[in-house]
Amino acid sequence: MNHFTIFASRNDIDDIETKILDVFVKGFDVKVNENEYFIKSKTLFNKHKITIRVATEETSPEYFSRNIPGMMGFYDRIPFEDEHLKGLVMTQISILNTMVAIESEKEMNDGLMQLFTKLLLEIGGIGFLPNGILLDQEGQVIVYPDGSSGSADFRPHAATSKVLGPEITSEEGEQRKDRSIAYLHERGIPYITWMPQLPPLAECQFKTQEVIAKRAVALLIVIQYACDVAQSLDIHESKNFFIGMLQKYGVEDDLTENERRFLHDDEPDVQDAVNLAWQYEAYWTLIWALGLIDTLEFPDQVCDCDHAIQIVSNCESFEQFYQTTTMRGRQEILDEADKMYRLHWACVNSRIKGEEAPVGMQESIVIERRRGLFWMIGHRDEQWDEISMDT
Repeated sequence: MNHFTIFASRNDIDDIETKILDVFVKGFDVKVNENEYFIKSKTLFNKHKITIRVATEETSPEYFSRNIPGMMGFYDRIPFEDEHLKGLVMTQISILNTMVAIESEKEMNDGLMQLFTKLLLEIGGIGFLPNGILLDQEGQVIVYPDGSSGSADFRPHAATSKVLGPEITSEEGEQRKDRSIAYLHERGIPYITWMPQLPPLAECQFKTQEVIAKRAVALLIVIQYACDVAQSLDIHESKNFFIGMLQKYGVEDDLTENERRFLHDDEPDVQDAVNLAWQYEAYWTLIWALGLIDTLEFPDQVCDCDHAIQIVSNCESFEQFYQTTTMRGRQEILDEADKMYRLHWACVNSRIKGEEAPVGMQESIVIERRRGLFWMIGHRDEQWDEISMDT
């Protein structure tokens, strides 16, 4: 079976059936079963079948939560010769919400490729080949698996519903948004006024003080292991030590699935280790919310990692650590989440333009702070590893 996949960012899929039927109008019989299309060639000889399945983030959330992070990881590991192009590709992947999967019994040839790229042009988006080649909507190569650039003049395309999210019109949310915009304006940071509000306090599903404290301790411990992996230290000894630390503080069950998989992998991926190490910045928001640091400074400098470690290591048990915490007010946490949300847009906007992030911001810090804050407020009830980063 040969595969070709179209990924797109669209407001809806209402017109996709018409586009599929238009592309396969000549020489094919098409049967439709909801969002599945079964296509047979009409040729007397060399008959073959094509199956097309259409899914969206709304109809198949498990597919997108499982595969989009994997796709981002795949292209993040590719050594792009053009770092700006890498930024554009990663931005596009982060806002995908529609998948059109094509399976052909017949081996890919020029005729089939012309049909598939025609459908790609009709639908819009990017085309993904099994060998990792990425195509733009006109069928031109964006990037090859070895990181070399193709001929495409690629720019990301996003559905307004994906970028702006659902409209929320609470007075509380509007006031919070206005305060964040005033903060950005005062510092000369670009913003857009039509980005949506975050939900009002009453609609948020805030994590409890104990849940946040356990997440903080478990995360800190797995980050220490990730740092050892990234520095190519003795992984076996390190793993045993930090598993012991998780047991000491009683937070083994508070690891995420990704963290648990990383910790128990016999050959952990170095890039995964680096990505996890950046979550020091997410951890920093957790201990801020727990009252263990006074302020979240502007995201242009990494956090104090030594101090981050001492906050927990000075305590002999989770109970002792928990007794040192004092939960910050929910209003303050939600205000900070809204601010970070809009700072993230400014970072993405600059990256798309090939510019440095405004006033020295580091996007990786902003992303991880957003992860921690959005998780604490229960935004869309998303899990730690699945916090959406759409802007």
